[in-house]
Amino acid sequence: MSEQAYLDLVENILTKGETRTDRTGTGTKSIFGYQMRFSLKEGFPLLTTKKVPFSLIKSELLWFLRGDTNIRYLLEHNNHIWDEWAFQRFVESEDYQGPDMTDFGRRAQQDETFNCLYQQEKEQFCQRILADEDFAQRYGELGPVYGKQWCSWEKRDGSTLNQLKNVIDEIKRNPDSRRLIVSAWNPEDVDAMALPPCHVLFQFYVQNGKLSCQLYQRSGDVFLGVPFNIASYALLTHLIAHECQLEVGDFVHTLGDAHIYLNHIEQMQEQLKRTPYPFPTLKLNPDKASIFDFTIDDIQLENYQSHPAIKGKVAV
Repeated sequence: MSEQAYLDLVENILTKGETRTDRTGTGTKSIFGYQMRFSLKEGFPLLTTKKVPFSLIKSELLWFLRGDTNIRYLLEHNNHIWDEWAFQRFVESEDYQGPDMTDFGRRAQQDETFNCLYQQEKEQFCQRILADEDFAQRYGELGPVYGKQWCSWEKRDGSTLNQLKNVIDEIKRNPDSRRLIVSAWNPEDVDAMALPPCHVLFQFYVQNGKLSCQLYQRSGDVFLGVPFNIASYALLTHLIAHECQLEVGDFVHTLGDAHIYLNHIEQMQEQLKRTPYPFPTLKLNPDKASIFDFTIDDIQLENYQSHPAIKGKVAV
C-alpha cells in the first residue's frame, strides 16, 4: 500500500506490456486491467521517486470543483497541464493566422526546431487567454469536460445536477449506500470535449467511520498522468472525508488501458532505480466546512521529500 504499488505497475508494463499504436502516433507499451491500492492513513500518495508538483494537482482539482471548463483559471494559477488541448482547438480555427501547425503534436515531438516554434506560439496563446476575456471565452473553453460533468451535468429537461454535491449529501445521510458514484463519461457530450475523460467514474465506500474511494480510469499515461491522478483523487477523498467528518481509508485505482509511451521508456527505467521516501502528510484548513469553499492556501503538504523531477513530453 505504498509507492511500491505504482513502481510494480511500471515494472509490469515494461516486462509484460504489448507494443500498440495510439491516436498520437507515439506508440505505447500497454497492459489491460490493473489495480493499485493506497492506504491514505499511511501518508499522502504523492510520488517521491520523482518530484511531482502538488500545486498543479491542487489547482486542477479546485478547477474541477468550481465546475469550470476554461483554462483561464488554471493559467491564473500558473498551471499549464491543459494548454495543449485548448491551443489545438485554436490552431484548427479560422482565426489562427500563425505558422502552419498541421499535425503539430507529432511534429513537436520529432523536430526540436519546430518544437521551439510550437512552444512560442503556445506561450503567446496563453498570454492572450490571460489578457483578453473575450478571447478566453472563445478559445479557453475545453467543452463539457470534468468540472461540467461533476458539478453541472445537463439533464434532458435542460436543468442541471451537481453529482458531487449529491454524493456528499448521500454520504452524510446514508453512508452504507452503494450508489455513491460520480461519472464523468457522458456519451452525449464526449464528441464536444477537447479530450474525452480518462478518469471516467469514481465511487465512495464508508466503513468503520473511514471513507474510501475507487477510481475507474479507462486510459492511463503511467509516466505523466497517473501520478497526478493518484494524488488528485486522494486529495478529493480527504476533502470529502473532512466535510463528512470521517477519517480516510483507502484509495483504489483501477486502470483499463495502462500504458507507457515509447518516448517515456528511458525515464521510467530511471525512476525504477530510485528508492522511495516516506509519503508526506496532508494538512487541510479546519475552518473550511465545505469542499467547495477550499482555496489553494487551505491545502498544504508537510514533509514532502522526493528525488528530482524527470522530464517527458506529453503526447497530444
